[in-house]
Amino acid sequence: MITMGRARRRILTLAGAATAVVSVLAISGCSGGDAGTEGGDGGDVTIEFAQWWEPELPDGEFRALIDTFEEENPGIKVELVSGPYASTKEQLFAGAASGTMPDVVGLDGAWVNDFASQGVIADLSALMKEYDYDDSELASQIQVDGSTYMIPVVNFVYPMFTNDTLLAEAGVTAPPTTRTEFADAAAKVSALGGDASGWVLPLSLEAPNGVQNDVMSWVWASGGSMLKDGQPDLTNDDVTSAVDFISDLWNDGSIASGSFTMKEQDKVEEFTNGRVGMMIDSLAHINLIRETNPDLKFSISALPADDGYDGERGIPYASWGIGVAENSEHKEAAFKLVEFLMSENTNSELSTMAKAFPGNSKSVPDFVNDDELFKKAFEIYQAGYPANEFTGLPVAEELMRQLGEQLQAAFDGQQSVDDALKKAQEAWKAEF
Repeated sequence: MITMGRARRRILTLAGAATAVVSVLAISGCSGGDAGTEGGDGGDVTIEFAQWWEPELPDGEFRALIDTFEEENPGIKVELVSGPYASTKEQLFAGAASGTMPDVVGLDGAWVNDFASQGVIADLSALMKEYDYDDSELASQIQVDGSTYMIPVVNFVYPMFTNDTLLAEAGVTAPPTTRTEFADAAAKVSALGGDASGWVLPLSLEAPNGVQNDVMSWVWASGGSMLKDGQPDLTNDDVTSAVDFISDLWNDGSIASGSFTMKEQDKVEEFTNGRVGMMIDSLAHINLIRETNPDLKFSISALPADDGYDGERGIPYASWGIGVAENSEHKEAAFKLVEFLMSENTNSELSTMAKAFPGNSKSVPDFVNDDELFKKAFEIYQAGYPANEFTGLPVAEELMRQLGEQLQAAFDGQQSVDDALKKAQEAWKAEF
């Protein structure tokens, strides 16, 4: 597990794994030229950087940061290939299949094992050695078989967001802290009628990270685990209890409609438009919510725990990770961009604008004291521990999808929760 604090430096080592099945789609390839030189054949080198970060940051701020990089590195131009998380994921998996990945890629930790096993992302340990890069300030690295393939640039916790106005209208005076309180609040908001729903749950199989962020997060929030000795353990009491809880919410009509096709960006839109009382979401979206609906009054709090649980709460988290494509013809220029983003000053600036925890152990974001919501997020983080058991698992996205399929069948009344977890458990065992 990666730690996100600045107190110590950690390296997460992953085991090798079978490659995931990816769809073959055409995307634009990288620019050609003389490999490993800033100027190519005497001209500027243009590198592509695919990520979902720019749309989630205040308008123009990420481009301004990249402009600074270009000023400091004459001869290198950066073309930002920006889109929502789901479309970026689709593009990168398609590029992995066709050998046309952009030079620099934003990475989710759940993709790294697959991409490294396929040989489509470069060995960053080798690049760091080749370009004499001192990695002592990196707060964490993601490794496969002893080599680094992803560097977390910034890290986000996933607290609970509450629409203060909707909760107040429903007679709920404070964000829920237990599952019972959450179920009560969700039912009361849904009872308001109209298009209001208590909670929003994205369970799209196309982009199945809702299983990680919105389902398994309930297990981690009460100190539970989906693994035992590194192997699947989906039928234990902690997982069963959490999924039973979600199933009850579903049967009570407390969850927004459309879950089976809903992706993360759809969840955020539902909340931003004032139709949902509560959601579990990344701090990365606070800026987006504020800009899209400045009148929305919302708060953040720790995920509710099981009634009676008083231990440390696991906090879901995700990273904006970065890597270099193995097919890139401009690895030196690409790595210069990685080095720039991980430098102390730049990382402080980026983590501040993203309202995230920095990937450089010496960087200090300004938001902790400047903004009440983020000050609260930092307190939540300090009181618990980062938890994301999917990071580093073999074919992590496929594991999410397999569980998601069974959950859909259970919530749709086709099978029991126990049967859903047993079937997912067997499917997972085949992947380990």
